[in-house]
Amino acid sequence: MDIKLAVVKGDGIGPEIIAEAEKVLDKVGEKFGHSFTYTDILAGGCAIDETGEPLPEESVRIAKESDSVLLGAVGGPKWDTLPGHLRPEKALLGLRSKLGLFANIRPAKLHAALADACPLRPEISKDGLDLVIVRELTGGLYFGDRGRRDGGLGGEEAYDELKYSEKEIERIGRVAFELAKKRDRKKVTSVDKANVIETSRLWREVMHRLAEEYPEVEYSDMLVDNCAMQLVRNPAQFDVIVTENMFGDILSDEASMTTGSIGMLPSSSLGEGTFGMYEPIHGSAPDIAGQNKANPIATILSCAMMLRDSFSLLEEAKAIETAVTKVLNDGYRTADIMDEGGKLLGTREMGDKIAENI
Repeated sequence: MDIKLAVVKGDGIGPEIIAEAEKVLDKVGEKFGHSFTYTDILAGGCAIDETGEPLPEESVRIAKESDSVLLGAVGGPKWDTLPGHLRPEKALLGLRSKLGLFANIRPAKLHAALADACPLRPEISKDGLDLVIVRELTGGLYFGDRGRRDGGLGGEEAYDELKYSEKEIERIGRVAFELAKKRDRKKVTSVDKANVIETSRLWREVMHRLAEEYPEVEYSDMLVDNCAMQLVRNPAQFDVIVTENMFGDILSDEASMTTGSIGMLPSSSLGEGTFGMYEPIHGSAPDIAGQNKANPIATILSCAMMLRDSFSLLEEAKAIETAVTKVLNDGYRTADIMDEGGKLLGTREMGDKIAENI
């Protein structure tokens, strides 16, 4: 198979972790007879520096002409003082919106070899952790109307609009139920704030209707504040969590830390077809950029998700995941997951080691 990828190296550690992901993909191509063509596109802070805008139209055009997008990381304190519409993060929102990517899939799995890195007490983490957060990506507060105006009390007030349509809720709900059907536990927990927010009440109504169409899937509702507590109290209770944009953004970062490091977790952003955007859930980590310290595993595992979800290359995806597990079981670690007795590797060396095991 010939696969054309648009690649956003981005900011901070982005170029370093993308280099290791491409290294692993090339090894997969060599072993299984595929070819990968990478076309770099500008997005984020580097795009602002070069073009004055976070997401040039040329980048969107190339992305649409590609089979999928692989993204490193965007953003950093260098651009924090820019107006909101010129921030690097606008590139992510723009790509998701213009590419029609409404479903963000974020697995959170605790590898057995990293059990000691889990910050939870052993009696909580002993049952393991293997959940997926399905986050709605193109609605909610992040895409609503916003601005500032005279507050009427001698000062300024700011506002952000939160809205969801039945169609938006139903399509993300179906993604979650269909995903749960393929998993062993077949369980969906819908997270909202229906005791306060009207959009959450509509969310719950639509999810209840959907649940009736999936009798083989166990369904429950949970308020977002309770979910935040349960993720650290008893994360093993969860299988698939589905929630709106901002709640999903926060909860997925929380869930990631129960696995030992945010540097371990991949994600995919999907639409109606097979096209997707794949990226680690961590940020650009400018404090360690260029120092060969970043953990590339989340980006490499994002490639495994891409091979499986966008190209149906199941054996190839499994080869990457098996290689990662083998390297971890052999005691190799980057600094963020280093433990006593571990063998410390840099970014490039970790990429080499994973590629060697494919």
